[in-house]
Amino acid sequence: MKRGPKPKGQVLIRWSREFAYAIGLLTSDGCLSKNGRHINLTSKDLEQLKTFKKCLCLNVKIGIKYSGNGSGRPYYQVQFGDVLFYKFLNSIGLFSAKSKTISSVLVPDEYFADFLRGYFDGDGSSYSYYDSLFPKSYRFYISFMSASPPFVRWLQTRISKMIPVKGHFSGYTDSNYLQLKYAKTEAIIVSRYMYYGTRIPFLKRKYLKIQRTMRIIGSRCGGDSAPKISHWHFDAS
Repeated sequence: MKRGPKPKGQVLIRWSREFAYAIGLLTSDGCLSKNGRHINLTSKDLEQLKTFKKCLCLNVKIGIKYSGNGSGRPYYQVQFGDVLFYKFLNSIGLFSAKSKTISSVLVPDEYFADFLRGYFDGDGSSYSYYDSLFPKSYRFYISFMSASPPFVRWLQTRISKMIPVKGHFSGYTDSNYLQLKYAKTEAIIVSRYMYYGTRIPFLKRKYLKIQRTMRIIGSRCGGDSAPKISHWHFDAS
């Protein structure tokens, strides 16, 4: 019996900053179909999908769909078929219906910061504010969310392995999501870890939001107590 041609992959499977960032995005917002072939990434940020395509060198079109039966806000999506890449994602811990079943992702230490930044751009958030009770106190938080508690606990352990932070958990009363949160100095450490240098992929609006916060913190601190943020001022284009 004559065998068919071997499947050819669209994605070059090789760890790099860009590849790890794309894996982070897929871990947060990606979807693996049940057919063992197709991979989808959907986002409200067109920039994010353009970056995703660039990171994986994908030659596919970005589709668009609307929420609310066509009357809502637009969402963008990239979908492609790649059996080899699909099997690779399985091998590192990503499967179909992953949102509630994922427990960990096999990422080399060297590229974990890039993976974490990708996950942050999908299912992470940051916020800061002046405390109403203590006007001189400026609060800063970074958090990561998931519907899978084992994954959030793994994420905490893995982050703590890489940098000196602990974090804490909080849940949402109206959902099944668990949140891993870092506050104050730990939030600064996590931010500096994710945005460690120049010419790295990231979602611009989230980066600029954190950069504004870091500038406020830097202006409020003096001497040796000020966070060292000089490396933050790199080209965000």
